[in-house]
Amino acid sequence: MNQRALVIGEALVDVVHAADGTVVEHPGGSPANVALGLARLARTAELATWFADDAHGELLREHLTSSRVHLVPGSDGAERTSSAVATLAADGGASYVFDLTSHVPEVVLDDSIAVLHTGSIAATLQPSADEITNLCAAARPHATISYDPNVRPTIMGEPDAVRRRIERLVAGADVVKVSDEDIAWLYPGQDVTDAVRRWAAAGPALVVLTRGASGSLGFTSGGVEVIVPAPLVRVVDTVGAGDAYMAGLIDGLWSADLLGADRREQLHAMQAETVQTAMSHAARIAAIVVSRAGANPPTRNELEEPE
Repeated sequence: MNQRALVIGEALVDVVHAADGTVVEHPGGSPANVALGLARLARTAELATWFADDAHGELLREHLTSSRVHLVPGSDGAERTSSAVATLAADGGASYVFDLTSHVPEVVLDDSIAVLHTGSIAATLQPSADEITNLCAAARPHATISYDPNVRPTIMGEPDAVRRRIERLVAGADVVKVSDEDIAWLYPGQDVTDAVRRWAAAGPALVVLTRGASGSLGFTSGGVEVIVPAPLVRVVDTVGAGDAYMAGLIDGLWSADLLGADRREQLHAMQAETVQTAMSHAARIAAIVVSRAGANPPTRNELEEPE
């Protein structure tokens, strides 16, 4: 029965200012990127989002549907399509300024959902924040819940303003992916790995900490800890890398038959080898994305091609 991924959150257009002065528009948004990543991995992915019937909205629609992302009806009801101006540094790192509104259209929750994924701005910006928090709780009897805080300080405000909501979403999730930069912003002055261990003890079966070129760490509720190095790759930019990792992590757990509410006990009982395999799969996908411009995740066929 667990046949689809339901992703909830923002879709927007990244207006990217490169270090060399060029400007390019890329469809993006963290949840939208995760839905796209899953669809390109041949998973049935539905996206409940919020954009307008305008030029940027048409860019998003074409980008998503051409990769077989299913848009939840009502997702195009916004007055304007959200955007993020991304400025790239010489090392490929990105900083963002947002113009964003978010709402969640009506979604169907049933046992056909393998995973409900959410995160980033829509999960902390009203009115969608309350809508998403309630939907995650309502979906737990049906699906695995995954969450990526993917914090954006320029629109989320101060850590104190969103920390409690993020921690509530973490506690209600089964799988969490978070970057070292996110943790450092949320808990200034605290040891990053200690903070992630606290999250792993708060309810999730698995919390993964990504650290860019330093690789990723996995912490399970059963006390398993896994280290996965980042593949060596020439970085073009980091746009969408974390979202690609998130999609790859979900896909890896899906392939291990660990998604769906009926698999929650097995997810909590994961052994190190299973975690390592899923994280390595995610790291490989993220490495491909940082070697390309924009959030452009690989297809299943690309992954299966001989290296």
